[in-house]
This record gives sequence, structure tokens and C-alpha cells, in this order.
Amino acid sequence: MQISLSGRTVLVTGGGSGIGKAVAAAVVEAGGNAMLMGRNADKLAAAAEEIGGSVRYEPGDVTTEDEVARTVAAAAAWTGRLDGVVHCAGGSETIGPIAQLDSEAWRRSVDLNINGTFYVLKHASREMVRGGGGSFVGISSIAASNTHRWFGAYGVSKAGLDHMMQLAADELGPSLVRVNSLRPGLIRTDLVAAIFMSPEVSGDYAAATPLPRPGEAEDVANAAVFLLSDAASYITGQLINVDGGMMLRRGPDFSAMLEPVFGADGLRGVVPD
Repeated sequence: MQISLSGRTVLVTGGGSGIGKAVAAAVVEAGGNAMLMGRNADKLAAAAEEIGGSVRYEPGDVTTEDEVARTVAAAAAWTGRLDGVVHCAGGSETIGPIAQLDSEAWRRSVDLNINGTFYVLKHASREMVRGGGGSFVGISSIAASNTHRWFGAYGVSKAGLDHMMQLAADELGPSLVRVNSLRPGLIRTDLVAAIFMSPEVSGDYAAATPLPRPGEAEDVANAAVFLLSDAASYITGQLINVDGGMMLRRGPDFSAMLEPVFGADGLRGVVPD
């Protein structure tokens, strides 16, 4: 089986670093055209230069619908159609006991992971339907299915992303637009550097993961390229774990990092007077 994206144009949100950059590089390596979207123009430019080949970028914030619409239009105009999307943009400003989370940070995190996903899906699906089909891949998280204590809005909003992908797959299937979700486990990127610096937390991740190594961004990128390709032409509405088997066990224990900040009582919901 040969995986090819020859001549296809794929929009990659969050394309300036981490998983997004690895996905864009894999798209280009498979013969496709990668349009990067992200908030930091300098990061996008550096990523595009590093990847090389058929890659362009458009700065934009996925939480601003007009910027999403503009970037989707630019991606489609590049080659005359939009064939796929890998939506990597996401994150969270909330970590800590739910009784002490900042409500505005919660709102911003939900806005990013839920509304941002909706805007990209809304506008990209229009282009793919017009073009006769396509593939949308949402990057979720193992935290959507396995409880990650003290992760705040992240797992909650990624669970919402998963449901959105399945809803869209059901609606858009008749137009040959496939929609799937990837759930990474612990992937070695700059965003999780603190985890690898903590022997207790990284060790607990290892204990909760059957395969004896952390994931790499390329592991997620390989799965994404498969879902974008014709090799996955009969796959839609799926929530696919790229987690080394972590979904078979449990979420990680972050108490070693968070108990010094919130205290043992704080982690069980006690709010200081």
C-alpha cells in the first residue's frame, strides 16, 4: 500500500511547531501542498523554511472566525481546491483543582478547543463539499477519554471536539467528506517539556503506557497522513488513539508537580479561606 497526497492541498492549523509542524512536513513528504495557519507569523515562517517544498503559511487565530474564513479561502485558492485539514491548534490555560480554576481562563480554553474547531470545520467543510469530498482530521487527546485529574478545561473540551468530529462525519458523509479524530498520548514536544523534566510524572506516564517509550510528533503525523489519503477512504467518524496503549490503563498522576503549589487538601477540592 502506497500513501500519496500528490497534488492535494491540506490546511494545517497550529502548523508553526510541535505536532502541527510534523504533520505539515509529512504532508509535503507525501507529495502534498501544506498551508500552515497559526498566530505567530515568525514561527510559521521558520517552520515553512525548515519544511521546504510546497508549503505556504497564513497567520491567523482560529478563535476569530473571519481569520479562519480568510485562511481557508487562501488555502483553497492556492491550487483551486481544499482536499484536507489537520486541525492541530488547541491547548489550555487551566491546570489545577477544579474548585480553584480561573473562570476566564476556562472560557478562553473552551473557546480555543471548541469554538476554534467549529470555525475551522464550518468553513473548511464548505470548500471540501464544493470540491467533491475531502478529509478533516481533528487532533484531540487521550485526556478526552481517560480522566486526567487537574487538567481543567483541556480534557473536557477535547471530549467536545471528539463529539463534533463524529457529528460532522455523520452529516458530511453523503458529500464524501470524511471526519476523524486522533487522540495523542504523551508526545514529545516543547509544550510538555516540564513533564519530561519531572521524574515522578514522566515515570507515571510510563507506568500507564504499555509501549515502552513516549510518542513522537511523527507518530501522530503518520496517522494523520493515512487518514488524509485514499488508503483511508472508508474510514470516518472514528476516534483513533495514538497513545502507546495508554487508553487501556489510566490517566497520569500530576500530584508530584501540583501538590507543592496547591497542597494535598487543595488537590481534593479544599478552597483556602
